[in-house]
Amino acid sequence: MKKYFRHKLENLLVIDKIVTIHYLELYKNFGSEGESHNFWELVYADKEDVICTAENNVIPLAQGEIIFHKPNEFHILSANGKTAPNVLIVSFESKSESVRFFENRKLRLENGLERFLYSILEEAKKTFDIPYSDPALKKMEFLPSPTLGGQQLIKNYLEIFLINLMRSLTETESGNPVFLQKKDYENKLVKDILKILSENVSARLTIPEILSSAGYSRAYAFREFKTATGKSIMEYFLSMKIERAKHLLREGDLSVKEIADSLSFDTPNYFSKTFKRTTGLTPTAYKKRSKRF
Repeated sequence: MKKYFRHKLENLLVIDKIVTIHYLELYKNFGSEGESHNFWELVYADKEDVICTAENNVIPLAQGEIIFHKPNEFHILSANGKTAPNVLIVSFESKSESVRFFENRKLRLENGLERFLYSILEEAKKTFDIPYSDPALKKMEFLPSPTLGGQQLIKNYLEIFLINLMRSLTETESGNPVFLQKKDYENKLVKDILKILSENVSARLTIPEILSSAGYSRAYAFREFKTATGKSIMEYFLSMKIERAKHLLREGDLSVKEIADSLSFDTPNYFSKTFKRTTGLTPTAYKKRSKRF
């Protein structure tokens, strides 16, 4: 009798403590005095624009954008004097190294990621007695009868939000078979090349064409990309094509030949051999197996 193997799951990012959760409905001339603290703070412009100051940098934050203030960074929040904004602020502690990905980041939330922030706010309202629009809030008191599991859901929603936000900035449209290493989160070269590969996954690209578009030297690009992903540029490009092929096979609208042609493989036979070498199955076998799930 075979024994089951138990995987110990690794955590990419863990939220250790929640400090405050604010939803502020500010007037158009609002301006905070500024503060710094030894925990993280995210600021999301939910309605209208606001102005954030981080150290000595004035950073306009448009509706739908988010900014992260790292621990001990002096920051100020202000309205622009023209419109009255609504702002969601979540401050938290995390000892995870990967949270440093968000240092000095201003991002636009896309693909519905803001829903996680709204879920955090809703759970906070059912767990804590949060005063209405209080920028000076320093401690959230528990409700007399907080909702079951509210604290855990706040933690989970925030972790899921941050991980998905990281994914949205590091993965390609056709999927990312290799998640970038922590030290490469901010590697512009890798991002530039991945963008080119993603936008041309159906095309036939050469190394000179890729590097010409990206604007990097051959030796430097090869070294940095391989260090970040564990694959050469063309190996990664091929893996993206295979991921796209798997998606098309599951959709079931195209034949193997049509998929091979759409992804610019020289012949259906070459496509099938490459697919099997990568996945362990022929395209036809993969398609049959996928129909069972």
